[in-house]
Amino acid sequence: MADLETATLAAGCFWCVEAVFDDLQGVEDVVSGYSGGHKDNPTYQEVCSESTGHAEVVQIKFDPAVLSFEDLLRVYFTVHDPTQLNRQGNDIGTSYRSAIFYHSEKQKAAAEKIIAEITAERIYDDPIVTEVTPFDKFWPAEDYHQEYFANNPAQPYCAAVVAPKVAKFRQKFVDRLKKR
Repeated sequence: MADLETATLAAGCFWCVEAVFDDLQGVEDVVSGYSGGHKDNPTYQEVCSESTGHAEVVQIKFDPAVLSFEDLLRVYFTVHDPTQLNRQGNDIGTSYRSAIFYHSEKQKAAAEKIIAEITAERIYDDPIVTEVTPFDKFWPAEDYHQEYFANNPAQPYCAAVVAPKVAKFRQKFVDRLKKR
């Protein structure tokens, strides 16, 4: 088994982010959960209440021999809008913020490098507001949130919001998709 690295990323609703990274070569596991707040073992309802300080995140285990952290971040910045402060589309609040919870100084440097590259390329009209902050703790979300899109593709939110993001990812990164 390869030496896996861990990435913890917030980009709005974790159902969207999990569905994308599940399909990316080099990703071994994706778990939806909560990070960045002050309450231990938060529930979904508590996080949605905006009282815990947590963001909806995915924790990704990936093989750096197959997928670099920088390339993982290039996908991350493609599948959400990092210029929206405390929201993604109609999902509003700090629990939907854009954040990279880095696990090492190397990850921090990579995040800052990729943000600088994207800013210099002027991909977005507005400034990137993605937090780059040290990882502290990760709390897995309730079981029904895990693999939510895969298990509920016809659910209205999944059909209207998640499916188009996954389709955009698959089209843009067709050469990086897992072989199924």
